[in-house]
Amino acid sequence: MKTIESFSVDHTRIIPGIFKSRADHVGGDTVTTYDIRLKKPNREPVIDVAAMHSLEHIIATYLRNDPDWQDEVIYWGPMGCLTGFYLILKGSRSPREIYDLLLRAFKAVADADTVPGATPVNCGHYLMHNLNMAKWYAAEFASYLEENGSKDEIFEYPKTERLVTDEGHHFYDS
Repeated sequence: MKTIESFSVDHTRIIPGIFKSRADHVGGDTVTTYDIRLKKPNREPVIDVAAMHSLEHIIATYLRNDPDWQDEVIYWGPMGCLTGFYLILKGSRSPREIYDLLLRAFKAVADADTVPGATPVNCGHYLMHNLNMAKWYAAEFASYLEENGSKDEIFEYPKTERLVTDEGHHFYDS
């Protein structure tokens, strides 16, 4: 079975940042998935589940209401490993091209007085939110982006290097 592209990323070396995960062609259009990584996988505590849920609601609402980007946003949602989010946009832009959008989105969390859509009618688990912790994580990531925005490594995935045998087989060590 072919290894999916996201599993080729060296999760022992990835750092917080904005990464282009993949680009897919759907019909005649390109859609691009971005990895918005807030935590170092397997080295930092993951994002609190309730805070992650609140960040999902607040930032999805922000992105889908941004006048310059709302028509480009397809999806914003959490990673199962709770270390970041996936953003899917129409088109193909470099991670640097979406830096300002994401910095604004994470900074906007500080202004949230409530979590949008956190009602039994609008949300599948409306009681599982933590606005204060969401604000803390958002501020932490926004500060990180501001401090590191000039560094290439927050925009480029570290790739896992695999030994390839003479027969073309990939070697995976344990």
